[in-house]
Amino acid sequence: MLLLVDIEDQKADSFMNLIKNTDAKIKTISTPDAALLEEIKEIKKAFNYAKKIRTGKLRGRSADELLNEL
Repeated sequence: MLLLVDIEDQKADSFMNLIKNTDAKIKTISTPDAALLEEIKEIKKAFNYAKKIRTGKLRGRSADELLNEL
Protein backbone atom coordinates (compact mmCIF):
# COMPACT_ATOMS: atom_id res chain seq x y z
CA MET A 1 0.00 0.00 0.00
CA LEU A 2 1.24 3.46 -0.87
CA LEU A 3 0.36 6.12 1.69
CA LEU A 4 0.96 9.85 1.42
CA VAL A 5 0.87 11.62 4.79
CA ASP A 6 0.80 15.38 5.27
CA ILE A 7 1.95 16.15 8.81
CA GLU A 8 2.98 19.28 10.68
CA ASP A 9 6.74 19.83 10.86
CA GLN A 10 6.87 19.84 14.69
CA LYS A 11 5.17 16.43 14.81
CA ALA A 12 7.13 14.88 11.95
CA ASP A 13 10.07 13.63 14.04
CA SER A 14 7.93 11.59 16.43
CA PHE A 15 5.86 10.26 13.53
CA MET A 16 8.98 9.26 11.61
CA ASN A 17 10.32 7.45 14.69
CA LEU A 18 7.06 5.51 14.93
CA ILE A 19 7.17 4.55 11.26
CA LYS A 20 10.84 3.52 11.41
CA ASN A 21 9.83 0.74 13.83
CA THR A 22 7.86 -0.91 11.03
CA ASP A 23 8.96 -2.49 7.75
CA ALA A 24 7.73 0.57 5.85
CA LYS A 25 9.87 2.24 3.23
CA ILE A 26 10.01 5.98 3.84
CA LYS A 27 10.43 8.58 1.13
CA THR A 28 9.86 12.28 1.64
CA ILE A 29 8.64 14.45 -1.21
CA SER A 30 8.85 18.17 -1.76
CA THR A 31 5.89 20.51 -1.41
CA PRO A 32 5.66 21.11 -5.18
CA ASP A 33 5.61 17.35 -5.78
CA ALA A 34 2.86 16.93 -3.19
CA ALA A 35 0.85 19.69 -4.86
CA LEU A 36 1.28 17.98 -8.22
CA LEU A 37 0.01 14.71 -6.76
CA GLU A 38 -3.08 16.51 -5.45
CA GLU A 39 -3.72 18.01 -8.90
CA ILE A 40 -3.38 14.60 -10.53
CA LYS A 41 -5.92 13.16 -8.07
CA GLU A 42 -8.40 15.93 -8.94
CA ILE A 43 -7.93 15.33 -12.68
CA LYS A 44 -8.46 11.59 -12.15
CA LYS A 45 -11.73 12.34 -10.32
CA ALA A 46 -12.85 14.51 -13.24
CA PHE A 47 -12.07 11.78 -15.77
CA ASN A 48 -13.94 9.20 -13.68
CA TYR A 49 -16.93 11.56 -13.45
CA ALA A 50 -16.92 12.07 -17.23
CA LYS A 51 -16.67 8.32 -17.78
CA LYS A 52 -19.71 7.71 -15.56
CA ILE A 53 -21.66 10.28 -17.58
CA ARG A 54 -20.64 8.63 -20.88
CA THR A 55 -21.66 5.19 -19.63
CA GLY A 56 -25.00 6.48 -18.32
CA LYS A 57 -24.28 5.94 -14.62
CA LEU A 58 -24.61 9.68 -13.99
CA ARG A 59 -26.64 12.36 -15.69
CA GLY A 60 -24.68 15.20 -17.26
CA ARG A 61 -25.81 18.79 -17.68
CA SER A 62 -26.61 20.50 -20.95
CA ALA A 63 -24.71 23.58 -22.04
CA ASP A 64 -27.86 25.64 -21.41
CA GLU A 65 -28.01 24.43 -17.79
CA LEU A 66 -24.37 25.30 -17.32
CA LEU A 67 -24.75 28.77 -18.85
CA ASN A 68 -27.88 29.48 -16.79
CA GLU A 69 -25.91 28.71 -13.66
CA LEU A 70 -23.45 31.49 -14.51
